[in-house]
Amino acid sequence: MTLPDGFARRMVDWQRLHGRQSLPWQNIQDPYRVWLSEIMLQQTQVSTVLAYFPRFLERFPQVSALAAAPQDDVLALWSGLGYYSRARNLHLCAQEVMARFGGAFPRRAEDLQTLPGIGRSTAAAIAAFCFGERAAILDGNVKRVLTRVLGYGADLAVAKNEKVLWALAQDLLPEQAADMPRYTQALMDLGATVCLPRKAQCEACPVSNVCQAHKRGEPLGYPVKTRKLKRSSATLWLLWAINPQGQVWLQKRPDTGIWAGLFSMPVFDSEEALLAAWPSGQEPQFMAPWKHVLTHRDLHLHPVRMLGPGHLVPTCEGQWVDADVWPTMGLPAPIRTLLAS
Repeated sequence: MTLPDGFARRMVDWQRLHGRQSLPWQNIQDPYRVWLSEIMLQQTQVSTVLAYFPRFLERFPQVSALAAAPQDDVLALWSGLGYYSRARNLHLCAQEVMARFGGAFPRRAEDLQTLPGIGRSTAAAIAAFCFGERAAILDGNVKRVLTRVLGYGADLAVAKNEKVLWALAQDLLPEQAADMPRYTQALMDLGATVCLPRKAQCEACPVSNVCQAHKRGEPLGYPVKTRKLKRSSATLWLLWAINPQGQVWLQKRPDTGIWAGLFSMPVFDSEEALLAAWPSGQEPQFMAPWKHVLTHRDLHLHPVRMLGPGHLVPTCEGQWVDADVWPTMGLPAPIRTLLAS
C-alpha cells in the first residue's frame, strides 16, 4: 500500500495552527498526568473528563499518593465516570509503578504495556507525549482517520487485519522524535473534531487531498468492522432500606461482576428474594422501573423503598450509612441518582 506523501508533516503543521491547545493534560511531559488523562478519556467524552481530572489531581497529586490511597477512596472519586475497572486498574498500576519502577513511569512503550490497564495504544501515547518515542497509537479515533486516509477496507474484526494497520500506523510516524508529541495529538484532534464517525468534515481536513476515502467519495465507509457485540440484559431488584434516622442500608459489591468493588443498595434476582431479605420492612413502595444502558448490557432496575425500625436490619450483608456520608462513597451512577431523588 502506497503511503501518502508528507502525511506526518501536514498533521504536525495543522495541529500547531488548528488543533486543540488548551486541555489541561496537553503540552506537558508529566507521565502521571498524561497517563491519568488517557485512562479517563477511554470511552468518556472530553467534557466529562474536564470536570474529574482536576479533582483527581487535587486528591492524588502524585502517583505515590494514588498508590497509598485505599481503593474505596479511588472508586469514590471515580464515581460517575463509569467503567470502574479503569479505576481499579489505575490504583493497581500506581502501586506497581511504585513497587517495580521506584515511582517513575518507565520511558518505553514496551515497558509501560506491562502495567495494569495500559494497552498498546495508551502506552504509545504516554511514551510519545512524554519521552518522544516513535510509537504509534491506534485508538478508535485514529483507526478511523488512518483507514480513511489509506483507503484501508480490510475488516478490523479480523486480528491479522488490525495487525497490518498497526504496521502502517508505525510507517506513517514522523522521522524526528521531537515531532512525536504534536503528531500524536494531531491524530487525536483530527479524529475528535474533524474526521467524525457520522460526518467527515473533509473541507477542514489537512490531508483530504491525499485521503483515499475522500477521493472515492465514501469516507463514511471506513473503518470496516463486521463483528457486532452481542448485547445481554439483566433484571435487578434493588432494596432501598431506610431506618428512622434516615440512614440507608448499603453493601459493598464483590470484586468481580457488575459494579465490582462499589457500594450499592442490595441487589436481588427477584421481588420475592428482596422482600424476604427485610421482613421487618414496612409498606414496600415499588418505584417506577427503568432501563440503565451499559456498553454491552441493559440493566432493568426495579427499586423497592421500605422503611423499618432501626434495631432490625436486613438479613443481607451491609451497613447503615448516614445521609451526609453516602455522597462521598463510590456508588454506581443509577444508585447515586436514586438516593439523590
